[in-house]
Amino acid sequence: MKHISSPNNAVIRHVEQLQRKSKARKKEGLFIIEGQREILLATRGKFIMEQILVCGPILLDTSTFTAQDVYSKLEIHQSPEIISVTQEVYEKMAYRSGTEGCIAFAKARSQQLNDLELTDTPLILIAESTEKPGNLGALLRTADAAKVDAVIIANPTADLFNPNVIRSSVGCLFTIPTAVCSTKELIGFLSDKNIDLYAATLQSSERYDRIDYRNASAIAVGTEATGLSEEMRAAAKANIIIPMSGEIDSMNVSVSAAIMIFEAKRQRDFK
Repeated sequence: MKHISSPNNAVIRHVEQLQRKSKARKKEGLFIIEGQREILLATRGKFIMEQILVCGPILLDTSTFTAQDVYSKLEIHQSPEIISVTQEVYEKMAYRSGTEGCIAFAKARSQQLNDLELTDTPLILIAESTEKPGNLGALLRTADAAKVDAVIIANPTADLFNPNVIRSSVGCLFTIPTAVCSTKELIGFLSDKNIDLYAATLQSSERYDRIDYRNASAIAVGTEATGLSEEMRAAAKANIIIPMSGEIDSMNVSVSAAIMIFEAKRQRDFK
C-alpha cells in the first residue's frame, strides 16, 4: 500500500487542485468526496471511486490496516486504490474539520436530461441559476428528505461537484437523480414529458397550497436576489407564492422549496 507523509506530494496537490478549481474538475472528470457518510452515499449511488486517501488513526483507530479493512469500513464493493496518509497530511488537505479520515477521488457522471428515469407522474425540483454552493446543497438535502423524483439545475452558476455543495448537501448530491441544462432545454423537456411547471415568484401568483400537484409536476425556484427568469415564468402553468406576514417578502430558497415540495408530497400521500 502506498504511503504519503509529505504534504507536498503530487497526489496531495492534486486533491487540493480539484477542491479549489471547477475548471480542473470539469477537465479531468474527477471530483473530491470527503467524509465517511458522503463516500458511503456516493457508493450506494453507484459513483466510481478511483483512489481513497485514508488516515488510519482517524478512520480505523489504527495505523496498520489493509485495503480490505477500508472497503469494509466504508461498505465499498469496488476496488479503488487505497493510499495511507499521515494525520498531518490529512489535516492539511481536509476541506473541513470533523471528517472521518477519508478522502476519495471520484468520477463525475453524465447529468443529461435524457439520463433521468422518471415515473409517469414525477415530482421534480428545479433550481434556476443558484449562485451559492451552500444553497444548492441545501436544496439537494430538501429534495432527498422529500424523496422527489429528480432535481434539475437550470443555467447553473455553481459547480455541482464543488466541495461546498457536497458538504452542505450532506451527501444528498448522490442520493437523488440530478440533471444540468439550460432553461430553454428544460422547458422543452417538461413540455415533451407533459410535466406541469409551477414557478415560485412574486409576480401574478397564486397561493402555493391552492395548486393541485398530484399530476406530473415540477416546482421551480430561482435566486434569492432576482428570482426566476422571465423565460421560466412565461412557461409555467401557474406562478405560485408562499404568503408571508412579516416585513420581508422572501425566504431562504431552500426553506421556500421545502414548504412547497412538502405540500406537493402531502397531496400525493392522499391521492
